[in-house]
Amino acid sequence: MNKNIIKTIGIGILTTMAIFAFNSCEIQEDFNYKKSNTSGPLGISAWEYIQSHDSLTLLSEAIIIADLKTYYEQQDERTFIAPTNAAFKTYLEENAYASLDQIPVPILRNMLRYHIVNTPVNFNNPDLMESNKPIAYETVNGQVIYLSHNTNYTGLVNQGTNRQWEITTSNLEATNGVIHVVPSIVYFSALTGDINAPDPSIVRDTIFPLHDAYVNGGSQKDANFGNDPLLKVKNVTGDGLYDRKAFLMFDLNDFDKEGVITDLQFEIAVRFTHAKGVNLDLYSVQDTLWTENELTWNNATFPEADPIASIITTKVAAFNYNITDYFLEQEDLGKISFMLDGAAGSDETDDLASKENTDYNMPMLIATLASGDSVLTIENNNGFTVEREGTVVLKTDNLLIEGAGPQDVIYTIEEAPQHGWLIKGANVLKEGDQFTQLDIDVMNLLYINDGSGDQDMIKVSAKDRAGARLDAFDVEILIQ
Repeated sequence: MNKNIIKTIGIGILTTMAIFAFNSCEIQEDFNYKKSNTSGPLGISAWEYIQSHDSLTLLSEAIIIADLKTYYEQQDERTFIAPTNAAFKTYLEENAYASLDQIPVPILRNMLRYHIVNTPVNFNNPDLMESNKPIAYETVNGQVIYLSHNTNYTGLVNQGTNRQWEITTSNLEATNGVIHVVPSIVYFSALTGDINAPDPSIVRDTIFPLHDAYVNGGSQKDANFGNDPLLKVKNVTGDGLYDRKAFLMFDLNDFDKEGVITDLQFEIAVRFTHAKGVNLDLYSVQDTLWTENELTWNNATFPEADPIASIITTKVAAFNYNITDYFLEQEDLGKISFMLDGAAGSDETDDLASKENTDYNMPMLIATLASGDSVLTIENNNGFTVEREGTVVLKTDNLLIEGAGPQDVIYTIEEAPQHGWLIKGANVLKEGDQFTQLDIDVMNLLYINDGSGDQDMIKVSAKDRAGARLDAFDVEILIQ
């Protein structure tokens, strides 16, 4: 195969030198430059160009798998963003795919369709002469791609968004459009704000335990460890000599700052952990009458329900649990009690700081409080229709919540779709992931059907930064 790739020097300025630079070309062998007088159109289609270069063999393979060769062969002029083999290898590694065949075909097809622009875009175009001026173009998958160049005349994809990429080889003029070679898989990455960004009207408040202690099984079932500076947790057999569980009690009335609690975190400092990467579970305990100087294994009330939160143990300074959902289910403020227990049979030692420990921070509940004076309303929930193995870019006609700024309306996925994928940027969203109304407003969110089903559904809840909430509701999807 011919390994030569033509690269245009420069992207352009309004001088004679710039015009000369635009029309001068170099032969690029394996992306190592050699001077040449070659210039002008390639004289072949985009598909023929891709087929003739060893550095684009994975792109060729992907196009065939996704059944998109027609786009690269037909005479309708378009722009083709061409990722190199290295780009595909990085994508496969980052997404734990062994080969292109392992990528679900609808996802691969959508990814490639984003790399095809409906209009031919050559950086010689006067509209693109100005540096750092991204222009939006529609892609075949229905989203927008931004093309521009910097002051060094290097072409850029999606400049000014959450993620931008450099074009390594630009302005390759095929008979059916323009080709720009990139070293990465590119994707839509519009600026949509930070979901975790603080609101200046929001305050935080912290409280500490009324009581904390651990209990020990086996021959120490009657022993009390309420004054110990550590809360020890270990699960070997469940109730043997080496089994330990930690208990903590808080009074929610100790929060004294005004506002509505919109987020509640439990944080406990780590003295030692084996960090085996196993669950350390937090349970709600019904008994709130125990005291740390009387609690033992034999008189403790052990929970029977599932954990309210879990973390995976790692080498960190503190373990953090999000217990917001648990808190919102409480009918009355008052005392609450927790138990920490390791994964059954994990035999992992976790030594955590108690409130008596002077070397570490005490266990704490950290509340985020907002004004609570906003009201969210669902203006549109019309769902959408998608073709089998097709893609739909969500818009405000499909889903719109008002009552706060789009960047402040935060959706949480309560149930992910069963017959497809909800994708933001390059990420497949799953249960518990979040997106904003602004993601929808700027078409940063799309649904891809996996080729199955007649109907699908996304269940979401919503909140804003001021404390307003909407209970979970369904977004219906009709598959044709």
